[in-house]
Amino acid sequence: MATKLAWRAVIVFIWWCVITTTTQAIWLDLPNSGTKCVSEDIHNNVVVLADYSVINNQEDSHLHPGATISVKVTSPYGNNLHHKENTTHGQFAFTTTESGNYLACFWVDGNHRPGDRLTVSLEWRVGIAAKDWESVAKKEKIEGVEFELTKLEGAVEAIHENLIYLKTREVEMRQVSEKTNARVAWFSIMSLGVCIGASALQVWYLKRFFHKKKLI
Repeated sequence: MATKLAWRAVIVFIWWCVITTTTQAIWLDLPNSGTKCVSEDIHNNVVVLADYSVINNQEDSHLHPGATISVKVTSPYGNNLHHKENTTHGQFAFTTTESGNYLACFWVDGNHRPGDRLTVSLEWRVGIAAKDWESVAKKEKIEGVEFELTKLEGAVEAIHENLIYLKTREVEMRQVSEKTNARVAWFSIMSLGVCIGASALQVWYLKRFFHKKKLI
């Protein structure tokens, strides 16, 4: 009995860690002019699912009449993944094909009344959090402990992939840092050489000048 409880606690803890690191629910206060964006660093071949909706701050949980927004989601290389205008709510979903920062930008359309505050609710799910586990359970006809173990397996795979991705990014950043340090070192040596050369040239010029003037 104690072993089962311990395993269940481990499953719940791992699942909670994965969900909290791959799910973001935020509110964005949009200005009357300008754009507000949200970005996330995501590696390749990851499922992303997000829901967004306009919230009226004066009447909680109701849409502001006539208030609409535009939404644009782009990949790290600028590819357009989702673009919608004059909307109050929507959803976008895609599987990443590039590693890097994915950007979701929101701005207020022209028919919004100036002075009114407009807020957008965004729920951003990545990887294991975006998976429809109910459909998986129905399709594979699993339930109970087996279903929990399937979710745990998916969570462990997601953690493993994230660790590999972080390790790869760490190697890339270390290489960039080493190249930068090498360039700075060479620049410092070149600067020192230029200073020494300029000093030697000044000494030679002054000696020649004094010899011509017969001062030395």
